[in-house]
Amino acid sequence: MIKQVVAALMVREQEILCCQRTQYQALPLKWEFPGGKIEAGEEPPQALQRELEEELGIQAQIGAKVAQLQHHYQNGNAVELHFFVVERYQGEMQNRIFREIRWVNRRELPTLDFLDADRELVRRIASGELL
Repeated sequence: MIKQVVAALMVREQEILCCQRTQYQALPLKWEFPGGKIEAGEEPPQALQRELEEELGIQAQIGAKVAQLQHHYQNGNAVELHFFVVERYQGEMQNRIFREIRWVNRRELPTLDFLDADRELVRRIASGELL
């Protein structure tokens, strides 16, 4: 069974919001884009709105889906990631679950230790192929 996951590419000029997992989460201290699991009965944009509210305390306006990819981890787990652009949101952003959240210039994204599932997308954003 492949876990369905949504993630936000939150864009502000040349910067993208990146979030670092805590040492207590699975894959500790890795960087990722905010988002999470799609619950039963949810459409991907709804799931992403809920996750961004839970993780960052914002009401996001979910934009276009810009990428979809599958990743198989060595432990046998698999995820299908749905990435959406988010350029607008309401509310004051709060870091509710991460070790750190940071706006990063797109060209500097590859310097962060991202989750394996995100690396190809990070490369494409940094090179200007995507977004």
